[in-house]
Amino acid sequence: MSSAPPKPAAAPRLPLILAVDDDEDILALLGVMLKPRYALRLAGDGAKGLEAALKTPQPDLILLDVDMPGFNGYQVCAKLKANPATHRIPVIFVTARSSPKDEAHGLSLGAVDYIAKPLNNPIVLQRIATHLSLSNQTRQLEHLVLERTRELQNTRLHLLQRLSRALEYRKGAPTNRVVRIGEYVKLLAQAAGASAEVCEVFGQASTLYDIGMLAVSETVLRTTEKLSDAQWAEMRRHPEIGAAIIGENSDPLLATARAMALTHHERWDGRGYPKGLAGEAIPVAGRIMSLADALEAMTSPQPRRAALPFKDAVREIDTEAGKQFDPTVVAAFDNALPKLIEAKETFAD
Repeated sequence: MSSAPPKPAAAPRLPLILAVDDDEDILALLGVMLKPRYALRLAGDGAKGLEAALKTPQPDLILLDVDMPGFNGYQVCAKLKANPATHRIPVIFVTARSSPKDEAHGLSLGAVDYIAKPLNNPIVLQRIATHLSLSNQTRQLEHLVLERTRELQNTRLHLLQRLSRALEYRKGAPTNRVVRIGEYVKLLAQAAGASAEVCEVFGQASTLYDIGMLAVSETVLRTTEKLSDAQWAEMRRHPEIGAAIIGENSDPLLATARAMALTHHERWDGRGYPKGLAGEAIPVAGRIMSLADALEAMTSPQPRRAALPFKDAVREIDTEAGKQFDPTVVAAFDNALPKLIEAKETFAD
């Protein structure tokens, strides 16, 4: 049986030009000039031009007259550049206004070029081709920068996770602890009303919150006995050591990680360590991290005790609202309980 012939490849889409002019003769002229090379969309005044710019597919370039009824071209250009949906579309003024002052005003509004009537076909075509090429190059460069930024962010997150994994090896066998805590932190931040971006930063920053434990001896980390006063003093140093390891940085991720490392053992009632901060003097990131850390510690096996059932941990955390924990974070915890339980099960060791 013979196979069906392959379908012919779709023809490449012609660049779409939106021409906005109240002179029908000019629109007709532009149609004759542009249609062999470009797809064309026409609008007879400024208001219709604004509507046409938002239609799908959006134009790749806009040719815009100045003197029109209703919105003039300058007003249309200003509105296009103020709208995030259209501000990237190149605008070329095509107008009978030819004074340097008019041209300067048009360019100051964000237009990429200014062509005076009467139209010279070769010049118009060359200007359009040039600005379409520049616009395409800009989009390609921005896409490349975006992809590179994502790669760098992924690499940074991977390095943070590897560093936290090194700490897991010092404590014993590696677990999913860091992943679980990251999920707890994101869910708590989300339930507390944080934006998606903040939730993501909090979740990533949490990988380093306990990094100061690298300075605590393995004897202390793995002991199953009650800590001596000297061992407890050594343990209590880890928040400040962790903050010193991360350092002070303007980067939001590292700044959040430092705040978490330094303050995750502070208490809402001021009886925590290392600074004895209380209430809102504790950064929000530290307050959320404190509860997430406690939840993980209660519901996972520890060297000196067995894991608590999740319901018992919930009861203990609720009891500590206003004492160990920020009451608003505890309220967020209660609202997020189903998702927190799901995260616990999904990322079980």
